[in-house]
Amino acid sequence: MTTLVTRMEQEAGRPLTSLEIFDLTAAREQTLSRMLMLYISTGLLFMLLPGTFFGVWNLLAISSHRAADSVSPAWIQAHGHAQIFGWIGTFILGVGFYSIPKLRRMSPFSLYAVWASWVLWTVGVSLRWLTGVYPWQWRALLPLSAGLELVAFVIFFRTVSGHRPEGSGKSKLEEWVFVVIGGSIGLLLTLVVNFGITLFLATWGTSPEIPAYIDRRFLVLETWGCLVPFVWGFSAKWLPIFLGLRPVRGRVLLWALGMNFAGVLTALWGWMVVAVLCLLSGIALAVYALRLFEFPERPAKVQGIHSSFPIFVRLAYVWALIAAGLGVWAASVENSHGIWGASRHALTVGFLATMVFGIGQRVLPAFSGMRLLFSTKLMFLAMVLLATGCLLRVNAEVLAYQGFVRSAWSWLPVSAIVEMTAVTIFAANLFATFLRHRPAALAGA
Repeated sequence: MTTLVTRMEQEAGRPLTSLEIFDLTAAREQTLSRMLMLYISTGLLFMLLPGTFFGVWNLLAISSHRAADSVSPAWIQAHGHAQIFGWIGTFILGVGFYSIPKLRRMSPFSLYAVWASWVLWTVGVSLRWLTGVYPWQWRALLPLSAGLELVAFVIFFRTVSGHRPEGSGKSKLEEWVFVVIGGSIGLLLTLVVNFGITLFLATWGTSPEIPAYIDRRFLVLETWGCLVPFVWGFSAKWLPIFLGLRPVRGRVLLWALGMNFAGVLTALWGWMVVAVLCLLSGIALAVYALRLFEFPERPAKVQGIHSSFPIFVRLAYVWALIAAGLGVWAASVENSHGIWGASRHALTVGFLATMVFGIGQRVLPAFSGMRLLFSTKLMFLAMVLLATGCLLRVNAEVLAYQGFVRSAWSWLPVSAIVEMTAVTIFAANLFATFLRHRPAALAGA
């Protein structure tokens, strides 16, 4: 804090009074809060429109034809890109910019970098979705979209990598920081590979559709190699506080990260059996490291959110274990398209989306100007519906796509509507939170 005050006084060219320091700090925090709300709102729009609503449209078409290949793979890939990069990726950039630069000197260049990254990322993700749905001039727009996303992340990476904690007194980084760094490297690698794939398609492809044998490996990279480590890292940082857990087994968590990256790399090489076994080992080690299912030291902190929060967080990690287990099953049998799909859905919706629903509604209101969540009941309803829809979808993909139960095709549209309702409620709850006034005690801050 002393260093920050010194910098403020150097910029002002004179000593500052306590009131002036307070006003400058408050203005700085308000700027960061508005920036975060812009990123989160953008991510919510990607989640709702090109993500969930378009995904429901695809699933209704698949269900009506009772065939997984009745919808263009390019459409499905556009939906997935909007969900992974447009929703969760935008959340990651927003939280990263909010968490790191506020500890540093907020120069005009830093703020320009934040806005430039948002513009490039938003345009890039939007173009990628449009080229998947409307393949107009896709040979030019597809690599352009990937290039914009890559440049946006490079700006983000340079900004946050210049962070140096001030006055922390810690010479050694905690393990969760290394896990988040691993996720950042995974995201950078994902964007580089994505750019390479788009150049390949633009040069030699006949459509913006990624070939199935490449897409399956790429999906492992962008989920297990990128998003999963981010969730593990932030879980290690926040869950011991929120759930009252015992201290994280840091070394075991790093071993989990190593096993996870071993699985990702072997998947990219095409050794899927070895890859899924590594991924299953990694998530099992992560659950052990986080002590999620051990008796906690303290009661969970659920003030301002629904009391079911600890249950859904633990359920999310159960879904991650199920996703890895389904991956092992899929890699060991022939014609396992439905099992692979169920595994991906268990990971992306059961694990990742549930964690975003839970942690997001826990921390984003506070980050956005110390607001309170609009409705804890809506939070509970969204998470119950998400879990219900995911359960229906995972079972339906295995039973219907694999030909085990023909009537399971009718479950798919039900699961789609249930999940769409869940994400709509989640988005509405956050939008209402951003629009509501701050508590009176903090209104002057």
